Amino acid sequence: MHYLNAWPKRCVFNLDLNRESVSEPPNVIRKAIPFFRKLWAFTGPGFLMSIAYLDPGNIESDLQSGAIAGFKLLWVLLVSTIIGLLLQRLAARLGVVTGMHLAEVCHRHYPMVPRIILWLMVELAIIGSDMQEVIGCAIALNLLSVGRIPLWAGVLITIIDTFVFLFLDKYGLRKLEAFFGFLITIMALSFGYEYVRVAPDQAAVLKGMFVPYCSGCGPAQLEQAVGIVGAVIMPHNIYLHSALVKSRDINRANKKEVKEANKYYFIESSIALFISFLINVFVVAVFAEAFYGKTNMEVGQKCNETGSPHSKLFPANNETLEVDIYKGGVVLGCFFGPAALYIWAIGILAAGQSSTMTGTYSGQFVMEGFLNLRWSRFARVLLTRSIAIFPTLLVAVFEDVQHLTGMNDFLNVLQSMQLPFALIPILTFTSLTSLMNDFANGLVWKISGGLLILVVCAINMYFVVVDVTALNSTILYVFSALLSIAYLSFIIYLVWHCLIALGVSCLDCRGSVQYPPSVLVDEQPEFDS
Repeated sequence: MHYLNAWPKRCVFNLDLNRESVSEPPNVIRKAIPFFRKLWAFTGPGFLMSIAYLDPGNIESDLQSGAIAGFKLLWVLLVSTIIGLLLQRLAARLGVVTGMHLAEVCHRHYPMVPRIILWLMVELAIIGSDMQEVIGCAIALNLLSVGRIPLWAGVLITIIDTFVFLFLDKYGLRKLEAFFGFLITIMALSFGYEYVRVAPDQAAVLKGMFVPYCSGCGPAQLEQAVGIVGAVIMPHNIYLHSALVKSRDINRANKKEVKEANKYYFIESSIALFISFLINVFVVAVFAEAFYGKTNMEVGQKCNETGSPHSKLFPANNETLEVDIYKGGVVLGCFFGPAALYIWAIGILAAGQSSTMTGTYSGQFVMEGFLNLRWSRFARVLLTRSIAIFPTLLVAVFEDVQHLTGMNDFLNVLQSMQLPFALIPILTFTSLTSLMNDFANGLVWKISGGLLILVVCAINMYFVVVDVTALNSTILYVFSALLSIAYLSFIIYLVWHCLIALGVSCLDCRGSVQYPPSVLVDEQPEFDS
């Protein structure tokens, strides 16, 4: 506050012009400066968390949404982002109030067998997300090198980001957070350039964003809307955010300080997700304006006219254009020049590199929390990165770029299927008065959280029905049915625990569900200051 006293004093004259008075800085400014200082101190975890909303899987979902439905699904993106913000609020509150992240709380409260199953499900989501990010990096490098860097080589190059991660982390969390801020800036500039270059209809953008409608939409648009929810709300991000907020020193015995930390983390998360939402809107609007309703023949002819070497990607038929991250860059280059293609690739590379590092963090926290492991950081990072890179490398070696990008649809479905394994535990534990004390969820949060879980489970069942009905094998039908039964049984078990935590004590007839009392933990995750 010492610099407030040094505010430059200036002379002002009153109306009679006979005397001068010294003015102090306005009260609004005097109050705002401490607010922004504190906000800056808490800034960082929310922006690292927001990277998951900008990973290559989200970018592909955005461009497909624009190409398939135009501007009509922007409101779905907005609602999904708001829901994501509310869920991130719960994750941050858990970490701030208890001093433990979600994986640690699960380890402490669930029995061993459900705990191991839950860990495997979350690891599966992390692997799926990490594969998308590695694929995105490999495709970006392929586009930037005009095909000279094959996909398998691009996958290998992404291993370098592991060592970049270790190098930056060694010099402190704030420097790592600054690096992520730099990557988010690159994405904003890259996709912002595409937005300005294409110049979408602003009225159509606003209408699609705030008017919940989808006239003339069919099964393809409905499936895309469901895919947006699965791409935006990512299960491992709930675990990640609950750990990242522990990086700030908070006196958890002081209720006022905990309440203040919750407030600033929520504000920071809101700002971070607003920026990520704008970047996603840029991508949707670009492809809605330029390529909605376009056919393969139209795009192929345009690419031939511009001398693009990728014109063979588009068959000579009048079917509606289908795009992915790779084809998206190609069609931008055909219609708006090579600069649009290369800038697109730079944005995808920034998205892939940043999200691979946050994915590594997620894997680290989930593994050490669920299994109570205390390995060296290098060993944990090496293991979590290898788990994702090796299967992706195998696919990249034996498949071409079109099959590799097509994996994103499957991986989005996979992550959506894992959502209940983050949403149910976070609602369960943030509703426990014995754990959260005065910061436990109120009735409104309990009801809205329960309804949200029902919606997510319904979306997942829709995915299951769509995918299973597309199978043409009796063996696969039977196998899928068995998996579905096991999947739903485990969800029912978690919901049972959740309902007891929400206050439906009659479900615990034998008193078998016991939640230990709250224990304040002052440990911070393994960050350097």
